[in-house]
Amino acid sequence: MKKHLLTALFSLYLLPAIWAQSATKPIDSGFKIIGHVKGLKDTTCVLAHFFGSTQYIPKDTARVDGAGNMVFEGTKKLPEGLFIVVMPQKGYLQLLVTDDQQFSFDTDTTNIIASMKVSGSKENELFYTYQQQLSKLSDQAQALNVQKKMRNDAVSAATMNKQLSDLQKQATDYRSQFLKDNASSFAAKLFKASAEPDVPPAPKAANGRPDSVWVFNYFKAHFWDDFDFSDERFVRSPLLQQKVERYIKELTVQVPDSLIKEADLVVNKAIAGKSAEVKYYTIYYITSQYEQPKVMGTDGLFVHMFEKYYKTGVMTVSDSSTLKSIGERVATMKPNLVGKSFVAPVISDTLRRPIAFQNLKSDYTIVFFYSPTCGHCRESAPKIKKLVDDYKGKGIEVVAIAIDQSPEEWKKFIKEFKLGKAINGYDYSSRTDFRRQYDVWTTPTVYVLDKNKRIIARKLPTEQIEDFILFNKRQEAAKRTASVSAKK
Repeated sequence: MKKHLLTALFSLYLLPAIWAQSATKPIDSGFKIIGHVKGLKDTTCVLAHFFGSTQYIPKDTARVDGAGNMVFEGTKKLPEGLFIVVMPQKGYLQLLVTDDQQFSFDTDTTNIIASMKVSGSKENELFYTYQQQLSKLSDQAQALNVQKKMRNDAVSAATMNKQLSDLQKQATDYRSQFLKDNASSFAAKLFKASAEPDVPPAPKAANGRPDSVWVFNYFKAHFWDDFDFSDERFVRSPLLQQKVERYIKELTVQVPDSLIKEADLVVNKAIAGKSAEVKYYTIYYITSQYEQPKVMGTDGLFVHMFEKYYKTGVMTVSDSSTLKSIGERVATMKPNLVGKSFVAPVISDTLRRPIAFQNLKSDYTIVFFYSPTCGHCRESAPKIKKLVDDYKGKGIEVVAIAIDQSPEEWKKFIKEFKLGKAINGYDYSSRTDFRRQYDVWTTPTVYVLDKNKRIIARKLPTEQIEDFILFNKRQEAAKRTASVSAKK
């Protein structure tokens, strides 16, 4: 499927349903942002807000005159969040847009942060003052490090280490005081949410070293401590998507059971925060990432997210036809997920004799669904032949099933690619809808089954089949060895 259903759902239906509401709210004085950027002239800048970490939604444009002056202005207030001003050939600068939407800024393209001066917006004054102060301390530390490398005597090194330690303490103290003094500001919320959890010294493990497992578990348990799920402005910043992505993809084992548990934990936090936008974005983003996941077998999370949140109405969707389409897709995927028992298709061989899957005694069964006239299938056929030739009688069987075309086309394909040693199947009665029953929306589609005909891989590229089976064999051997050792 060229276009992911959830992506289509969000861009075409969910987005307008949420943001149209804010666009029609009663407006007071609108917004007026006056800017001056030294080093910029005779161009057009765009004012846009973040939407996730990689998308931007333009809200206004402004013409820059020969002196670097520009004005963004509108009669309706902007949605609150983290905005950028895109400056052609000069990058971009960031602005916080909150209640105070009548303000001005002045900066220089040579160093946007250090040169930034803001008037009329307390949030932006805080946003840049914090960055400027920490940047100043960082510059001093870098300069000391350069001196330290140039002067390598012990006395100088000791002195400079003390100075570096003092600078680090100044930065830590400044950050702590800033966040305490401005705890309710959006600027402080952004800085707190972007920081890593502070991990205390770890207890010692059995080997006498710091317990790295304890460190990981502590870090993960406190990952969300400083994130405010009730603040919808995080949707219009990179942080919500970045943190969800890191938690789900980096801090969670990529197997369905673990993913489902952690996804529910994050969604429950979003629901408890009582921000509809945060809830919607969290559910959408997790779901969209696992419709066509990079890690094989994790599409079980996609099925779970749809059934628990979309199907039940927790995630509201205005277009019923789109929801129905996704539901049909999920119904097709669910019985064919990794870990499920493979339902044997009703097929026969070239002599019209039924093929009984239960009679296949191999350790592994490769099911190769294809169309005899499909270009990609024809490219894959030589690889399938090699697998058949190399592993026939060695615990691996290949069942090649033509999902369409005529029996003549099917037999022609078998003969052309010399697949006679494979188990070749065809549904002469055309009773099976392979696309819906086995999720074969593209061909070829490959399933790998274990000796119990349980699905251990699906949608596997043909060139990866052999490596996957060899890897699985090693894993199973390691498990058996570990089990034997445990019993001794």
